[in-house]
Amino acid sequence: MEQKKILIADDEPDILEILQFNLQQEGYEVITAPSGDEAIQKARKHQPDLIILDVMMPGKTGIEVCNQLRHMPEFENTLIIFLSAMSDESSEIKGLESGADDYLSKPISTRILISKVNALFRRLQKAPDSIGSGDFFIDREKYLVTYNGKETMLARKEFELLALLASKPGKVFLRNEILDQIWGTDVIVGDRTIDVHIRKIRQKLDLDCITTVKGVGYKLDI
Repeated sequence: MEQKKILIADDEPDILEILQFNLQQEGYEVITAPSGDEAIQKARKHQPDLIILDVMMPGKTGIEVCNQLRHMPEFENTLIIFLSAMSDESSEIKGLESGADDYLSKPISTRILISKVNALFRRLQKAPDSIGSGDFFIDREKYLVTYNGKETMLARKEFELLALLASKPGKVFLRNEILDQIWGTDVIVGDRTIDVHIRKIRQKLDLDCITTVKGVGYKLDI
């Protein structure tokens, strides 16, 4: 199996050293950056499979780095984990809604971080290559959705959410079930996060077949 590449950006040298050592012990290739600006440079140079970003860094913050990378086609679906000294719910929701796949509060447990990294990669490997047929088709390898002859690329969480609904057309997915499968049991996000992602999917695809079941969840009628 090809060695996965991870970029870690943090302005604390001790954290960089500890995380780099432990992730290398797990078999990952690790690149480090001490600032947000350098993180963007190294991301473009090395094309990592996953990026770990400290939220508070000199120059560009982790949130700003994430936003900038998400607007580059080559990083629209790169896995991103935030590290932050801010553990309040609003900061976590803001980080996740900016496009991150997970959010960890400092002080960091290297065992938990490694567990989350491994879980994110496993989730990608287990996903089927494609879903749907005819006018509606989801290509997991390209993160590409074809609907009514139009091809659209979605952000990672939007894509995973749509793919979950499309995996069982007509089934009502409960809100807790969606949060569990898309964001994981260890990530605290609110109902508003799901609603925001559903709205973006509908807008980007001009999709009118995602049905809201009030107080329950969502289903795809296609």
